[in-house]
Amino acid sequence: MTIRVVVADDQALVRGGFRLIIDARDDLEVVGEAADGQHAVRLVEELKPDVVLMDVRMPVMDGIDATRAIVASGSAARVLVVTTFDLDEHVVTALRAGASGFLLKDIRPAELAEAVRVVARGDALLAPTVTRRMLDRFAHIAPAPLPAPAGPAGLSPRELEVLTLIGQALSNAEIAAQLHLSEATVKTHVSAVLRKLRLRDRVQAVVAAYDHGLVEPRRA
Repeated sequence: MTIRVVVADDQALVRGGFRLIIDARDDLEVVGEAADGQHAVRLVEELKPDVVLMDVRMPVMDGIDATRAIVASGSAARVLVVTTFDLDEHVVTALRAGASGFLLKDIRPAELAEAVRVVARGDALLAPTVTRRMLDRFAHIAPAPLPAPAGPAGLSPRELEVLTLIGQALSNAEIAAQLHLSEATVKTHVSAVLRKLRLRDRVQAVVAAYDHGLVEPRRA
């Protein structure tokens, strides 16, 4: 099955470059291009792509607001934020808005194609260490505290433990070892955390751990 992609960037050269890379793969296809965030939102609604490559700085509507609008619409499209700098504070804001990860504009063609495949199948793109490094530096930016889980819809004590360890950049295997559980059990708990907190993927779970105050940024 072909993965459908929308490319949103105000630079025609960037859009064209991404299209060439993506369309060269048998399992990937660019179905639309947008030069601003507002157009990207419209294309997502019309074309229902699997993945959106979203630039941050665009006219009319920036990539962060566009990401927020796409997620709020209930679209199943996964957003990959495209940025020039790997520690751009706007990236963290975009992750909080619902993006599933980020790419650098100097990414290699094969890595771009694989990144699209990764998020299309519902996985988070960012390695835990990268996510942690970014959030450690920018956790003070655009805070969006979540209420402490409580009541029937809240997390169980075990699920809170798992969320905390996700926020500490631990893999499922590492969480399993620390909590003396099987990886299958940890995977079940992670799925429950995502479902109960209405999070799209593991990247969002890391953000939630910070926003809940379960993990504190490291100090330099």
